Amino acid sequence: MRIGELSQRTGVSPRSLRYYEEQGLLTSSRSAAGQRHYPDAAVQRVSLIRQLFEAGMSSRVIATVLPCVDVPGDLDVAEETSAAMLRERERIDAEIAHLVETRDALDVLIKANSRHRAELSATR
Repeated sequence: MRIGELSQRTGVSPRSLRYYEEQGLLTSSRSAAGQRHYPDAAVQRVSLIRQLFEAGMSSRVIATVLPCVDVPGDLDVAEETSAAMLRERERIDAEIAHLVETRDALDVLIKANSRHRAELSATR
């Protein structure tokens, strides 16, 4: 299928599909006229790539995870993929911890503002 059809079937823009190719996440063959052609399996691959992006992974991390899908029986690839996923989980955990700290600091400011507004209201 051509890029337009893959775009329609996946809901991913042609620009994004070209980006996926640039990053090595997706491959296509080229016609004599230079048009991209994708196999039917590209629909599932694009769906997986979207899920990984939605999970917050960067294209660099996704590129390290996809070989596990491409070569499922290779232990070395599976171990590398596992390590990449664990690093990504640690990054996400650290980001969550930072967000919780930020939220807690904001809660302190909200309480202080609430007290300040109550004091201002009492003096009216």
